[in-house]
Amino acid sequence: MGLTQHPLSDTPANPDTLVLGRRRLRSGVRRSDTSRLRDDIWRLSPALLQCQQPALILNFLAIPARLRPAVKLLFYALLNNKPPAGEQRLEVVTIHGYFQTFKEFLDWLDSRPHDRFNSLTSDDLRQFQKHLQATVSSASQRANHRRSVRLLWTWREHLADDHLALDPERLEDDWHEGNSRVRKQENANPRIPEQVISPLVIWSLRFVDDFADDILAAQDEWLALQKKTRRDPQTGQGARRRLAALMRRYREERRPLPGGTGGQHGINIRHLAREVDCDRQTLMAPASWELIEQARRDVGVDDSTYLRTEIRGLLDGESWLRKVSYDEDLTVLVRILTAASYTLVAYLSGMRDSEVKHLRRGCLAIDADRTGKITRRKITSMAFKGEGTQLGVEATWVVGRPVARAVEVFERLQPKRQRWLFAIPPSSHTHKKPRSTGAKTTKATDNNLNLLVTWINDYCRRHGRTDHVPDVSKRPWRLSTAQFRRTLAWFIGRRPGGSIAGAIQYRHLSVQMFEGYAGTSKSGFRAEAQQEALLARGEGLSLMVDRHEHERLRGPSADEARVRLDKFGDRVRFLGKTPDDSQMKKLMEQNDPRIYPGRFVTCTDNASRRLCRLPGEADTTPDPGQCKPLACRNVASTDSNIQTWLQRLADQDARLQAADALAPRVRIRVEEDRAEIQSFLARAGALEPGDASV
Repeated sequence: MGLTQHPLSDTPANPDTLVLGRRRLRSGVRRSDTSRLRDDIWRLSPALLQCQQPALILNFLAIPARLRPAVKLLFYALLNNKPPAGEQRLEVVTIHGYFQTFKEFLDWLDSRPHDRFNSLTSDDLRQFQKHLQATVSSASQRANHRRSVRLLWTWREHLADDHLALDPERLEDDWHEGNSRVRKQENANPRIPEQVISPLVIWSLRFVDDFADDILAAQDEWLALQKKTRRDPQTGQGARRRLAALMRRYREERRPLPGGTGGQHGINIRHLAREVDCDRQTLMAPASWELIEQARRDVGVDDSTYLRTEIRGLLDGESWLRKVSYDEDLTVLVRILTAASYTLVAYLSGMRDSEVKHLRRGCLAIDADRTGKITRRKITSMAFKGEGTQLGVEATWVVGRPVARAVEVFERLQPKRQRWLFAIPPSSHTHKKPRSTGAKTTKATDNNLNLLVTWINDYCRRHGRTDHVPDVSKRPWRLSTAQFRRTLAWFIGRRPGGSIAGAIQYRHLSVQMFEGYAGTSKSGFRAEAQQEALLARGEGLSLMVDRHEHERLRGPSADEARVRLDKFGDRVRFLGKTPDDSQMKKLMEQNDPRIYPGRFVTCTDNASRRLCRLPGEADTTPDPGQCKPLACRNVASTDSNIQTWLQRLADQDARLQAADALAPRVRIRVEEDRAEIQSFLARAGALEPGDASV
């Protein structure tokens, strides 16, 4: 079956047609060099515009030969033609994904008598669905396979006369598995457990703040030696003089000669040649070898080949590492430093992986006031999701010092000519291999993150330390780039009483971030943190009802709060089990009792009684920052709220006992504040009217 052109479509007839002819290409790519319709392998990388995306191909050699021409027409149409009514233009990555799932259908079809898609019947499609149910365990993956098959119907006008003769949607439940729909949401990514994220951040801070200088110095030394390896060696008499000087240095420093496997007496001749800047044969000459032998007899041979970089970083007052080996440690340590820096940037900024990977040299800006005090640290990158353009838009995030330090480390890791901070480091063994994009892929970053955890745990085991990254359910937690944003949203939304890594305050971090791009609607991060806060409030209210704490509420809105919480508790109990996140989210969206527990009060929100917002203000939720708890009629108080006010009253009493140290105006304000608190507590029944004692 040859390639033909449908008279009513723009399907190509020329085998030389460029398959990326209507796609935007990366800068520097010539369109004439891209894949053509006749090729059996289509290279999609020229149309990948994000620098962290991996190289992608469509390999038609994996398609049954009799179906290959029609499949080429389909995927040419997906790449180039205007989508049919009701369909969206697909991204190149999505098209590649469809190709992968479509192959399952074609492999199944290859064992059947059909050689054209238009001969398939409804029974055939039902049989394929049964095949999926027997071979693919994930419902979402089965749905992906079915969506790729339906392309043969939705794009039929571009497929000449070989397309599905019926819409699979007409099979209804036989095709949809009971019309189930699996909605893909970013928040479906698992949250990193607190016992994992806490030591991970602590060790990442150590690498960036304490160990980075040593690793970067070792990389500089390694790169300098590599330059000598790559260029034409200098030989002759000059090489012997340099060798003699090098051997004197080894003896003066009492440093063993570099060791390793192979070579005479275990000496790493290759490394000595690198240091001398000559070839190995020169060192094997009798006169040169005698110099090496003399040094060996004086200083011996080391167990491996180590760099000369002096380790200066400290861990608990001692050097964190003895020395760095040339062949093993350096490349691993650079990968780990990269992962540690990525952890701080991704976790403490809320940036997506694509946004982190588009950080460039010079992206960090620091604002200071007239005294030189730093007021803002900002990083600029590209945002893609929800922006309506493949090229992305420039965006700015307000960040803290740890993120700024991590960015500075990335700039030092890369040569100055490299603009991408997440490009493959120059010390990597794959640095010189051609890559279609400019930054490490998401998969490579995932691997580095898990290598970081492995290194931490090995290090702790060797040194008898207890600050390792623990297993979860008896298995190592598998990190991925997508988990950091979800985890940060969880901590900001829930705001646990403690703090991670000793000093990171999530409430302050959320305010910082929401001032920048991460807090805008396009970023979606504010919405994610608010959703986590909604879930946390629902769980807290459910627990309050279970413990009957709502029955002890006091204050002007206590009765109303009890009624609302009783109804909410009934709906929770109706589920018959502890609600999971999706159930609690649905419950709160449909039956939110609009009760907001806080440190000082439990707000029973009623818009007509609010004092925290102006009448008619668009926002439909109370504003905790403008709460007037001593005057608002929306206030109810739990036992914990009362205890907080009693402590506040005791604090004011202590201040008044030192009244001589207070300015008169301050003393009057403290006395007024104390009187208001005392009256509030008396109305709540926590103090007898007129009682001046706590």
